[in-house]
Amino acid sequence: MSSRKPKLILVFEPEKACFDRLVADNHVPERAAEIASYLAQSTDFAAEFDALAAACQKRGLSFAPVTLDDDASALAGEDQKTTLVWTLTDGVAYFRGGAAPALARLNGLKAIGADDALFALCQDKFRSGAVLGALGLPVPQAGLARDGAWLVAPPASPAGWFVKPNRLGAKIGIWPDSHCHDLGHALKLSRRVFAAYRDDVIVQPYVAGRNARASFLGLRLDTGVEALGIAFVDSGGDFQTMQDSLALYGDTGAAAKAAGKYTEPVLLPVAGSQPEADARIRRIAERLMVGLGLRDVFSIDFRVEADDSVHLIEFEVCPGLPCFDFRDYCRQQWGLSLADAMAEAAANRLLA
Repeated sequence: MSSRKPKLILVFEPEKACFDRLVADNHVPERAAEIASYLAQSTDFAAEFDALAAACQKRGLSFAPVTLDDDASALAGEDQKTTLVWTLTDGVAYFRGGAAPALARLNGLKAIGADDALFALCQDKFRSGAVLGALGLPVPQAGLARDGAWLVAPPASPAGWFVKPNRLGAKIGIWPDSHCHDLGHALKLSRRVFAAYRDDVIVQPYVAGRNARASFLGLRLDTGVEALGIAFVDSGGDFQTMQDSLALYGDTGAAAKAAGKYTEPVLLPVAGSQPEADARIRRIAERLMVGLGLRDVFSIDFRVEADDSVHLIEFEVCPGLPCFDFRDYCRQQWGLSLADAMAEAAANRLLA
């Protein structure tokens, strides 16, 4: 039995490191800043490292935050029996967090969250949608375009189409005209995305309804779908644009708070008004946990129609932990702060 104190290692990719790397790769600085903004959760969470360390200490653990660039050397000497790795940010293209769970596996260390293969799958929306469809889940079919040319033609859609980048964060590159009624305009958007971000776009039939998110943190090893927090996320519009998202996090969000202009979307429990939709979402989440391997910590985005029809949009294996919705989930479901919820989940895996 190892005599080392159990340790939680949180691996994160800093916003500035990503920005510098993208600029060095000849991305326009303004576009690089937009891409790197999706790592603002790392920036926001850094202020809580002390709180997480204290929460871990209270439960008999030590805590070490490790930047992604230091991850390989930091993990190399860790004890396999007493170390748990938690990856804060995913990514296989513009972001690189998907390397962290693979490095943990390479070093024989325990990791919280999904298998590292899912870190890659969830970041490619077209491939992810194909797998989800094969599992019989209600994901919209999708076309795929690159710089104004179809790689896969989208299905017909009387309600129009929704266009978004394939490998970037969900809101990166999404403009107010991303819901379009003309496939020529969809190709125009693909040229705009390719020029700005060097990414393909997926083009899905537009589905009406309200945006909903299912959040999950398995505090105990036996936690199941009963612990999902399922809420409508009402931001005042049909969908969040990139600018809407930027206003919530990082330096832009901090400036909005300082100016008294910060407004979070409203979270309303789906079960309160549409209990059948809530039940359907739980069945979908269970299918993802059993059939795909989601576990420990994740989020799933949906569109929910008034008749309780549910459309699965995407899943995340690294939900934005310091974001308003996940904090609310920890309070509502577990009665804990984010730091205490994370430390409790880690302790239950290391000390069980």
